[in-house]
Amino acid sequence: MRNSILLEDHLPILLQTTLFRGLSLAELRMTMECFQPAARAFSKGEIVLLSGYEMRDVGIVLAGQVEAVKNTPDGGSVAITLMEAGSLFGDVLSGSSTKSPVTVIAKTDCQVLFVPYQKILHPCARMHGSHFQLMQNLVCTISDKYFALNRRVDLLILKSLRSKLCAYLLEEAARAGADTFTIPFSRAGLADYLNCERSALSREISRMRDEGLIETYKNSFKLLNKAELTRQYHC
Repeated sequence: MRNSILLEDHLPILLQTTLFRGLSLAELRMTMECFQPAARAFSKGEIVLLSGYEMRDVGIVLAGQVEAVKNTPDGGSVAITLMEAGSLFGDVLSGSSTKSPVTVIAKTDCQVLFVPYQKILHPCARMHGSHFQLMQNLVCTISDKYFALNRRVDLLILKSLRSKLCAYLLEEAARAGADTFTIPFSRAGLADYLNCERSALSREISRMRDEGLIETYKNSFKLLNKAELTRQYHC
């Protein structure tokens, strides 16, 4: 994919990312010209980044979905996060000498833009204020990911599957600003995210539905009794 095609087809997505937030269209064009990022297409199931390797670019999903997974000692894997168009990865890792602890896989056919990390760190005289904005955006993005990871840890240390589900659904409702919302996971993906068996998750969701706590349709949920969900989350 050539950069000229990238600018025409994907500028709207790039302007919505946390990395380029606040830049004008002209500033983004100048950034692309200065940074000369590489764009690649990946087929479903193809490895975008392999665990144990260094990452020296910030990856931006332009189209499709990628998923970060971590291998477990028993040979399995746990889904860490699902990323869609506009999502970033490698922004924390690229500034470190640490090798990637996760493998990033193309969940669907996708396109990814790789922005050289060193280009972000070292100001270019042509970009002036826009580069300062980029640096601020990078720091904010890393900070947001830290707190997102902290929320995930808080979720995983809950003892029961019911409390994990209640906590997750309440948080997603708060994020959506509504009691009806769609989550970014299939049942299998949600089971991986909550680190539980898919069959156990399905049974728990069915029980919560029978108890009048929630309604579900595929990956959409409606919270019917938030007070009781909150009580069970804290049990």
